[in-house]
Amino acid sequence: MANFMKRGDKWQARISWRDNNGKLHQKSKSGFATKQEARQYAIRLESQKEDGVLLDKEVSFKDYFQEWFKTYKQGTVSDNTARHYHLTGKLITKYFEQASLKNIKRTDFQKFINWYGANHAPESVRKVKTICRACIRSAIIDGLIIKDFTADVELVANKNNITDVEYLSLKQLSKLTNCLIKHRQTDKPTIYMILTGIYTGARLSEVQALTWNDLDLAHKTIKISKAWDNLHGGGFTSTKNESSKRTIRVNQELLSLLMELKVNGNTLIFEEDSHKIPGSYQVNRDLRKFLLTIGLKNTSYHFHSLRHSHVAYLLSQGIDLYAISKRLGHSNMTITGKVYAYLIDEYKARMDDEIEKKLGKIRA
Repeated sequence: MANFMKRGDKWQARISWRDNNGKLHQKSKSGFATKQEARQYAIRLESQKEDGVLLDKEVSFKDYFQEWFKTYKQGTVSDNTARHYHLTGKLITKYFEQASLKNIKRTDFQKFINWYGANHAPESVRKVKTICRACIRSAIIDGLIIKDFTADVELVANKNNITDVEYLSLKQLSKLTNCLIKHRQTDKPTIYMILTGIYTGARLSEVQALTWNDLDLAHKTIKISKAWDNLHGGGFTSTKNESSKRTIRVNQELLSLLMELKVNGNTLIFEEDSHKIPGSYQVNRDLRKFLLTIGLKNTSYHFHSLRHSHVAYLLSQGIDLYAISKRLGHSNMTITGKVYAYLIDEYKARMDDEIEKKLGKIRA
């Protein structure tokens, strides 16, 4: 509702409305020479209100982002994912400072992406852009802004920063597996953890959290429904995301190896005598030790590289990408394709040869 009053020789326009919670809001402006000017101003305010703009509040991008994260994301995403949100928040603060959401244009956001992308790989830039876009869509729903200034922004990144996934060749993977099995000891759970990584492609935190109840010997499966909280001193936590919860098929050899650890009498499969779960440093130290044993001196190879080696092995055996994606716990095949594009391209030529052979049999 709008009303007008004359103050001296000037006019004032005032518009009032109540939000969805019943709270009264008012916005006014004085100094108009005529009542008609005041009326036109009120009409513009009414139009903006209908479009969902909170006219009485200026909110900075950085402040809204922090509030949005606390309200909608904190506690619903894994600690690892939360770190991406915190990084994005710091980038927004550094680049936009106190800039109001209402004053940021699409060109401003494109310059922000250009700035960050100049020294970062495409996947890093894509994560920041995706998080920002989710935040801005929320701001539109909340009525803070009308347009999505992140829409149709080009992803600019430094392709020189792309790191190809690191993995072992089939021969190297075979040598490492045989070496681990040969030197296994039930009081050295790290060896069994590495073997589990090779056979499942699971993340380290997922392997650490495995209990005997997660093994289904009859159906030869392992259920991954939780992760180990390495950031807060241990204990169970949620998986990276909902799609990470999965049940994967394994072979009898891995199950037989894991069952050897039953003699330790622990609830968690890889629990040590000290009732602790081996951490990242301990597992990676032993992994590199066994790599040296088979003649590979690669200090950058770590447990997560086993996940890449698992994918490389499955691709080499002609396993369908959809099955691999589900096994890894990705929410869709697009993610798998992006992460393992290098490996997929490597095996594409082999598949093309196979396709050519199959096409040649159409008339047979």
